[in-house]
Amino acid sequence: MSRTIIVSNRLPTKVLRTDDSLTFQASEGGLATGLGSIYQQAGNVWVGWPGLFVEDATEEGYVREQLRQDSMEPVFLTEDEIRDYYEGFSNSTLWPTFHYFPQYATYEPAHWAAYVAVNEKFCQAVLAMAGPDDTIWVHDYQLLLLPAMLRAARPRATIGFFLHIPFPSYELIRVLPWARELVAGVLGADLIGFHTFGFMRHFLSSVSHLLGFTAHNGRLEVGQRTVLVDTFPMGIDYDRYAGAAASESARQHEASYRQVLGDMRVILSIDRLDYSKGIAERLRAFEQLLVRHPEWRGQVSLIMVVVPSRDQVAQYAALKEEIDELVGRINAAYRTMRWTPIHYFYRSFPLDELASLYRLAEVGLVTPMRDGMNLVAKEFVATKANDHGVLILSERAGAARELSDALIINPTDLDQLTAALHEALVMPADEQARRMRAMRRLVRQYDVFAWTNLFMSRLAYAKQQQLSLDTDMLSPDLTAQLLRDYHAAPARLLLLDYDGTLSPFHNDPQQAGPDEELRLLLRALTEIPQNRVVIISGRDRATLEGWLGHLPVDFICEHGVWLRPVGEDWQLFQALNNDWKDEIRTILDLYVARTAGSFVEEKDFSLVWHFRRADAELGDMRARELMNHLTFITANADLQVMEGNKVIEIKTAGINKGTAAARWMATYPADFVLAIGDDRTDEDTFRVMPPEAYTIKVGPAPRSLARYHVDSPTEVRQLLREMLM
Repeated sequence: MSRTIIVSNRLPTKVLRTDDSLTFQASEGGLATGLGSIYQQAGNVWVGWPGLFVEDATEEGYVREQLRQDSMEPVFLTEDEIRDYYEGFSNSTLWPTFHYFPQYATYEPAHWAAYVAVNEKFCQAVLAMAGPDDTIWVHDYQLLLLPAMLRAARPRATIGFFLHIPFPSYELIRVLPWARELVAGVLGADLIGFHTFGFMRHFLSSVSHLLGFTAHNGRLEVGQRTVLVDTFPMGIDYDRYAGAAASESARQHEASYRQVLGDMRVILSIDRLDYSKGIAERLRAFEQLLVRHPEWRGQVSLIMVVVPSRDQVAQYAALKEEIDELVGRINAAYRTMRWTPIHYFYRSFPLDELASLYRLAEVGLVTPMRDGMNLVAKEFVATKANDHGVLILSERAGAARELSDALIINPTDLDQLTAALHEALVMPADEQARRMRAMRRLVRQYDVFAWTNLFMSRLAYAKQQQLSLDTDMLSPDLTAQLLRDYHAAPARLLLLDYDGTLSPFHNDPQQAGPDEELRLLLRALTEIPQNRVVIISGRDRATLEGWLGHLPVDFICEHGVWLRPVGEDWQLFQALNNDWKDEIRTILDLYVARTAGSFVEEKDFSLVWHFRRADAELGDMRARELMNHLTFITANADLQVMEGNKVIEIKTAGINKGTAAARWMATYPADFVLAIGDDRTDEDTFRVMPPEAYTIKVGPAPRSLARYHVDSPTEVRQLLREMLM
């Protein structure tokens, strides 16, 4: 029976050592909550570090046995590994870089070596238990190399990966000496998930720049696999937080706080100690609020909860010192006998007390400098059953893409943040309710369970798509069967693409004419009475007629626009017009001017932008820009924008190689059909072929609707030669 294996740096249970025993304590993080619905199902398992350095084999065995009873498999790490892999590479190299603080990043080869070794240790732990039909879901920045390691060992495994922190721009990640290895590691997954489209876009840009793989609608062709990349904004356990806020315990805590605060209005800030959270900036904004709006003095207090984290590290210790100094200075400057401006707590709170603080606060202040999602914002919203309260949210938090009814601010703009605090405090109750209702509805609907289900269903879809596009190498046995069927058929139809199929690509398309071998092959095939040979190409009719017009072959040109059965005149597939050409030509000429080596080819009823001779990186970048531009321009026009091999073609919609091939099969019925092509435009041909047809994809990335694949035009010619024997 297949099962799901979840892999993360930490298990959802941490093992604590007391004086004379070990204690197993459940984690309360969003990931543990959301995935609990998966790993606790029969047979599933969670792999990770239990948070304990075991003293001997006996203790290791005991911990393993206890955790296995709760569907967990521990990976035991040493103190040196945690120092170099976790505190070192993960948190001193990746964390600051991915959060746009490269000035804090270190680049230690020993840390990188430990990171590789620990990822390999996780890989071996997963492989020891994973069956061929199991699904593996890898989480976060500590395990970026793991998907590729698993893929190397299990080429057909189902692997998902989700990054819970931001993915930085290419200009930032390229600074890392190991950027290529990290990005390649993630590409071992079948589905790669991010919180936002921005993070996804940065990742795809890095893949293109570092590894040369170009995405098409979130799909990457990586070797012989299709990798899907998509966004999955993570949610919270809405019912858990809403329930905690409604509990009697939370009400009692709120009542006790209110006794101390009286009718004081409350702004709430809760975050872990980290330079990415913008905590000091919040304090400065609150101080500026008191300066610019003295009417709020004695009327509003800031409750600031900072959860301890890594305060032995220099940057974190300095940040804590800065926070302590700011709180002390602001309180010293404005405190009265009846009023404390800032209530500062450097500790964590249990859920019921945390929920009571959310209930108490009128304003939630969530303003990170950079954050993957930030679940605190969603927790604040979930507790507001009375729809009273205002959320101030950084535009750099992933949650800002969803919670658009918050007051969205730039966390580095002190004036804007100060103005938002004032706006929140004076916002009418009906507007608060309208905004909060909309956000609460969204947080309830897209909770952590919906997030989990969406990712898992998308991963299953990704694998199913891979399997549906699997092609078999045209082996000697399959070739022999093809030849037997070919020779036994009284009527045969051969649909052959030209560029990349019969002839290799050339930097100058006009220099890609047929050589003597190809001309002789085609002539020999057409001299067999049972054969009907069709050249089905994107080329214009004049070029193909000039190259092959002396042979008794049929032509389908310009991707199905022009047709010519042998011995007949050229005919249009259907009546067309070119009214659109001038506008599109202007756009293409602009891209030619901006992309050295590119040029425009004008066909009778289509335009083609070629960039094979352009710089590879620049050409790919311009192609992405042009595709986006043309998709927008042609949205309401009867035009189709097609991407081929180093070309982008624009033509009238509804006509393609497939529609023309279907007409040919209806007009000239055959007992044996062979279709061979190399790029996306040939997928239209493969799509309309009958099940018994032989369809062959040419090229190194055989993800295709075709049944079989070969590597190059050389193998295509070899097959055609064998058909003559």
